[in-house]
Amino acid sequence: MRHAGLLFLLCWFVLAWPWLSGHVTIPYDAKAHFLPQVQFFAHALWQGESPFWTPFVFSGHPQVADPQSLIFSPPFALLALFDPAPGLWSADVTTLITIAAGGLALVIWARDQGWETGAAIFTALAFCFGAAMSWRIQHIGQVVSLSMLAITFMLLSRALSRGSWLCGLAAGITASFMVLERDQVALISVYFLTGYVVWHWFSAGVHHSGRRISSSLPPLIAGSIAGTVLVAIPILLTWLLAQMSNRPEIDFIGAGRGSLHPALMVTWLGPDLFGASGDMEDYWGPPSFVWHDTGLYIAQNMGVLYIGAVSFWLMLAGLFSGSLWHREIRFYTIAMLIMLIYALGWYTPVFRLMHMWLPGIDLFRRPADAVFLIGFLTAILAGHGANRLLRSATAPFSRDAWLSAGVVITLGFAYAAYLATHFHQWHEALEPFVISVAFILCAAAVIALVRWLQPIRPHLAAALLVAFAVLDLGFQNGHGGAVGLPPSTYEVLAHGSVNETMVDLKRRVQSGQTATQRDRVELIGLGFHWPNASLTYGLENTLGYNPVRLALYSAATGAGDTSGMHERKFSPLMPSYASPLANLLGLRYIASGVPLEKIDPSVTPGAFPLVARTVDGYIYENPKALPRVLFATRVQQADFDKLLSCGGMPDINYRNTVLLEGPTTPSLPSNATGSAAIREYHNSEIVIDTTSSDGGWLILNDVWHPWWFVEIDGKPAPMLRSNVLFRAVAVPAGTHSVRFNFRPLRGAIEQLTHGSWGPGFQPVGCAPSR
Repeated sequence: MRHAGLLFLLCWFVLAWPWLSGHVTIPYDAKAHFLPQVQFFAHALWQGESPFWTPFVFSGHPQVADPQSLIFSPPFALLALFDPAPGLWSADVTTLITIAAGGLALVIWARDQGWETGAAIFTALAFCFGAAMSWRIQHIGQVVSLSMLAITFMLLSRALSRGSWLCGLAAGITASFMVLERDQVALISVYFLTGYVVWHWFSAGVHHSGRRISSSLPPLIAGSIAGTVLVAIPILLTWLLAQMSNRPEIDFIGAGRGSLHPALMVTWLGPDLFGASGDMEDYWGPPSFVWHDTGLYIAQNMGVLYIGAVSFWLMLAGLFSGSLWHREIRFYTIAMLIMLIYALGWYTPVFRLMHMWLPGIDLFRRPADAVFLIGFLTAILAGHGANRLLRSATAPFSRDAWLSAGVVITLGFAYAAYLATHFHQWHEALEPFVISVAFILCAAAVIALVRWLQPIRPHLAAALLVAFAVLDLGFQNGHGGAVGLPPSTYEVLAHGSVNETMVDLKRRVQSGQTATQRDRVELIGLGFHWPNASLTYGLENTLGYNPVRLALYSAATGAGDTSGMHERKFSPLMPSYASPLANLLGLRYIASGVPLEKIDPSVTPGAFPLVARTVDGYIYENPKALPRVLFATRVQQADFDKLLSCGGMPDINYRNTVLLEGPTTPSLPSNATGSAAIREYHNSEIVIDTTSSDGGWLILNDVWHPWWFVEIDGKPAPMLRSNVLFRAVAVPAGTHSVRFNFRPLRGAIEQLTHGSWGPGFQPVGCAPSR
């Protein structure tokens, strides 16, 4: 066992070296979304701040409930705990070590099954560097989920086979680590593990099922209790966030657009047949500019299934020989077929039934995420074939099985050639086509050589099989922009970066900060990896990059998933940067990759002076941005739902007048005065001092959220929703200390107790303009 683990780690080190050496870095979401999250997390911990709320994206966001904030991800929580400023390299190393842990778990599991050492290593390598684990490595949460699945699976297997409650307890804990990622891979992994338990109970026959059930109950109960305790609160908070978010559920069409196109099955033969490793404009698989009539919306590297040429040969031979239907492996074959059907989404009628009846499925938008589980299961199936290859004294598969596998492979390449011809893409497809054919032919030769060596030099046969897998996966799955880009690509997010644009914005914001003023910025059209850079630099940004946002904020501002220049959609309430809502947000600086009028054609010349021109873009100033805290002595009633639907915020002086819903208290005398000043401003606690002659309303232009609570001089007070989007509290005359606290658990309990799901928004009809 020890030797198998060490040999696996040596192979892992070789395959991971491009990232470990810093030559390349994991690209796309790993940097654009996840790295800033863990940087914010680490900075908050080391500054003694709470990471549960961040003011740095979407004008404020509940990180504690966000499934992609990494707060509850054990590998990245450890990184944040030990590294105050995680950079590109440390984040990559954390990801790769997590993958290695999953691979080691599979080595242990395979050895527990009595598999040969070479087969165990072969399985783990296919898992760690095959299919989505390689090609979707940038989606850190799902990578962690799959790694935790492998560890949980190993522990659960031991718990069930040995009746060990300690293994069951450990499995429950690691399963909770998987579930805490709160993504679709975690959800379908739970279904897989549930199916595995049921299969264990009944696979030995009816007469033995009772004994198996009774012996498995102690470990299952121990694991269930431990897992439930660890996940209950985070899952509850995430569920409540979903109810308040822009996507409380995903309808069938929305989910179906993330289906795996059947043509992508040819990527089992070669990962780059459609150009998935290249630029978007060169990719020609479904969907793409070439293959544009699919209705799908998935990334170009989403559907790569390649786990190695030898692996595919062995999986097909096992399928046609019937060995994959033997009792010890049958469950994984069936599970893989189910996962494939699930991933195909709307291309089969089954997914509609799953979407309708399986709990949790309608919370996610991409059934193609099941490619992670497909990679996991095909690695096991290929490993089973490798074990037969390395162990059997006679031919492990029949000649007919090998011939059938060859026919399927030939037909697959013929279909790929037809597609390249049909779409006139041979200029892109020829090189990867030839390379894939070469690897398939070499794999056949390696299998033949391994069979010849196995009886006389079994260790050499195993070494040859593993060595070819390392070469194959390293060359086919380890290159290209989909899995690694130069670290300089993400210089703005690197530790110690002195990016001109961000440094200039930071200086301007800090120099303008006063007891009332905290200016916000907007990063728009600067590049894919820029929106969440505000988390890295501690700049309070009106936008960000996240598929999950507060529904109220999205409706009010038009904020979308990300903030490319074409993604900046304004709203009825904020139809332009020149609007009362933008001013109330305190949006002082707009950093844009293009001249501002290309993003907001309605801006008038001179309304937003250009204050800086950097190598990245333009920085404009909004001179009408309002302070963060205001003191109102006048109140005006408003229908917030109508304003959100129709726009038209009243033309009033927002420095001394506040919009409130429902019955309002009469305004104070015309000569009433008041002031407010920020004494402390932290992520989850804000203290403001107020002084007034007749009382009034303190307005804090931070996003209203039901998990924020307010106290006046230590006594609870009702927190009001003001000016559609913000927080306010009525304060009496005199001098007072007002404290806002973010208390998610208390807020969640009150929501559940009162049956409230946060600030509602019911679209209303708008009268036509006259």
